[in-house]
Amino acid sequence: MAAESTRHPARAELTKRWEDTVAAARDGAEGSGPAPGPYADNLLDRWAEPQRRYHTTDHLLAVLDRIDELEAHGERAGDPAAVRLAAWFHDAVYLPDRSENEERSARLAERALAELGVAPDRTAEVARLVRLTVTHDPAEGDGDGAVLCDADLAVLASPPAAYAAYTAAVREEYGFVPDDAFRVGRSAVLRQLLDLPQLFRTPYGERTWTGPAHRNMEDELRALTGA
Repeated sequence: MAAESTRHPARAELTKRWEDTVAAARDGAEGSGPAPGPYADNLLDRWAEPQRRYHTTDHLLAVLDRIDELEAHGERAGDPAAVRLAAWFHDAVYLPDRSENEERSARLAERALAELGVAPDRTAEVARLVRLTVTHDPAEGDGDGAVLCDADLAVLASPPAAYAAYTAAVREEYGFVPDDAFRVGRSAVLRQLLDLPQLFRTPYGERTWTGPAHRNMEDELRALTGA
């Protein structure tokens, strides 16, 4: 899959962003670990695996861009480097028929960041954030968690055509699930999200993305249930 992944038009940009993030996570210390480039190659190859349809390099890029958007609107995380590293790792291990993807992704982050010379407390924060994407339910006052979860869920607020492409890609990833079972499972996910007291936890995300996300999900739920 490496040959295919090198053709992604943003690969060089993403590699540079990874290297800058690792440098920030090391607090600018020179010689504190191995060169980060090979780790970017490994991660980008993971994000380009053939079983992925939505959880792809494009999703990684979108999450990183939404983190930048949130930061530009004053939603700065307490540890921006940890949040960006968590974005890189949050779906680094992804098999759609498995339930332990986030845990395995968090363990990968713990191993890789220790090798890269990232401090143990920041490495632990990255792993915590990766595990948080199981629920997307950060605690009150968890600024890092709010930024990461909002960036990950921002796809729900996409324009209608982009949202349709997102739902089609999700269905492709779960192509092994029969239609009836998929409709039941997907409907349950949508209802859970719609029932949350607050879908987006940053002020910018709540203000900008809540309305479009709810409209998209309600339309999808009607299409799935015929209601």
